[in-house]
Amino acid sequence: MAKPKKVYVCQACGSSSHRWQGQCADCAEWNTLVEEATVTNIFSAKHDLSGGGRAITLTSLDDEVALPQRLASGIAEFDRAIGGGIVPGSAMLVGGNPGIGKSTLLLQVAAKLARAGSRVVYVSGEEAANQVRLRALRLGLGGSPVELAAATSVRDILTTLSEGQPPALVVIDSIQTMHSDLIEGAPGTVSQVRASAQELVRFAKQSSAAVVLVGHVTKDGSIAGPRVLEHMVDTVLSFEGERSHQYRILRAVKNRFGGTDEIGVFAMEEGGLAEVANPSSLFLTSRDDAVSGTAIFPALEGTRPVLVEIQALTVRLASGATPRRAAVGWDSGRLAMILAALEARCGLSFATVEVYLNVAGGYRLTDPAADLAVAAALVSAMSERSVPQDAIVMGEIALSGEVRPVAHAPLRLKEAAKLGFGQAWAPIGSKSEGGIKVAGFANLRGLADQILGR
Repeated sequence: MAKPKKVYVCQACGSSSHRWQGQCADCAEWNTLVEEATVTNIFSAKHDLSGGGRAITLTSLDDEVALPQRLASGIAEFDRAIGGGIVPGSAMLVGGNPGIGKSTLLLQVAAKLARAGSRVVYVSGEEAANQVRLRALRLGLGGSPVELAAATSVRDILTTLSEGQPPALVVIDSIQTMHSDLIEGAPGTVSQVRASAQELVRFAKQSSAAVVLVGHVTKDGSIAGPRVLEHMVDTVLSFEGERSHQYRILRAVKNRFGGTDEIGVFAMEEGGLAEVANPSSLFLTSRDDAVSGTAIFPALEGTRPVLVEIQALTVRLASGATPRRAAVGWDSGRLAMILAALEARCGLSFATVEVYLNVAGGYRLTDPAADLAVAAALVSAMSERSVPQDAIVMGEIALSGEVRPVAHAPLRLKEAAKLGFGQAWAPIGSKSEGGIKVAGFANLRGLADQILGR
């Protein structure tokens, strides 16, 4: 039998070390190594086949497979993000910042399913049962037949769930509070999170009950615990947004039963999370008159276009002062690149100008197709000439000043046409969609001349 030995496992990244040290050598976190039991010589040991084994049945790749039957949650944006509905026997992991609304969303999903006649169990390891009931009352869900429990023992939870008819949905809030008596360690440690998740996932596969695990996140936004946790589950969902802003985005990071190119958009309201069928309404400003320093960009979230407003402000300084560059919702390094391209290719000087850039509504842009919209907002702010109100702007800018094509341009144009936009400033060669008139630009100078009227 292999000899037991103590190792030290990092609670932030899951790496192991044979001795304790203050800082993890892999993730550079401090005071995260915790002593855990393991087994040595496990990799050098060989299987003894003299006792026989069970032969595995091999099948062909072209065997017919039935598509999984999905259970509609009753919340269309939630179903959209996970691929069309909840798959029985699947395991989902939902992560997000504290207070972002993970528990609120899952409580609403649980209540919708329970009201539709499905058996739903909600297990809270962080709050007492009365606290969950009070939240349900605030959300108007007090009369929903959701079975509620406050427990942290995985053995007790599985024993309870095994009695009677298996539930259609089980919500565990959260996996970091669960404790398995099969392994030593406090709740929240790497070994406990791994062991607890493994038992709950096994129950999901054996009983055909869908299990949703709520996961805490670290300060860098990744889900706390071992990375193997994300490999064990079928779907990993990230609930994103800023607590100071209204909108929330449910994004599928991993999905074995669907694509990861869809998002669900919600708005946090007094009565809980409300679905947003038209996300562009959250990020567009309604105004009667044109304002300089703004440009509308059709962002793309997976296959879902979202129109956002990019705002720019320039302030001329006295000579000798050092100008500031500030960007909210946009990469500051990319802003510097666009400013350099405007100076080198268009002859516009920002050396004595402070530049402030903001993406309205707290939205964060990473799409390089927003380069042209940012440039248009900057030129508009500096010249105090506005971009037409019915125009959208999109295109990637190269260091040479060339305006490069963008991905899924027809999809972006169709969404803009639905919202009443009549023209688009885009890379040259872009085709019209939805009746939108397209003005093509081969380089950045053409855009600047259009705004400046040169």
